[in-house]
Amino acid sequence: MATITMNDTQFREAMDQAQGLLLVEFWAPWCVYCRRIGPALAKVAEQYDGRVTVAQINMDDYPALADDQGVELVPTFLLYRGGTLLDTMVAPDSKAAIDAFLAPYLT
Repeated sequence: MATITMNDTQFREAMDQAQGLLLVEFWAPWCVYCRRIGPALAKVAEQYDGRVTVAQINMDDYPALADDQGVELVPTFLLYRGGTLLDTMVAPDSKAAIDAFLAPYLT
């Protein structure tokens, strides 16, 4: 499955109807690093299809949601299960780093 672009309403619905793992990247269009890690995130979405839903939220469009979720830097990755925040990762440097972040929660 491809990466899903979410707005604040879709995010809140995902939290209410959560099943399985949800990895959300808060990003911004001006963030060079966000654009650089984007292809790795797309590969993660493909690799873990059916086990992890991967979504992106533009924090410039939804600053209140970013604040509500404690996001201060971009890119920030938040991992949820059943609507509960499990873990946070800021600015991973590679797909391998994202894989390692997800690994403990995939068992």
